[in-house]
Amino acid sequence: MKSNVGGIDRILRILIGLVLIGLAATGTVGWWGWLGIIPLATGLFGTCPLYSLLGMSSCPLSGRK
Repeated sequence: MKSNVGGIDRILRILIGLVLIGLAATGTVGWWGWLGIIPLATGLFGTCPLYSLLGMSSCPLSGRK
């Protein structure tokens, strides 16, 4: 898959994902904290299916050929 998640976006997704998973693992938040797996995975893989559906990209190199 083509990368559509840029550098700062990737870092934020990974951090938010880790925080949510950590809060869920410690019982600070409910089950919904495990949804942090989604931003973590999209940050690690560098591609976001929702961005693809909407035709968006935060990756500065995505427009170059």
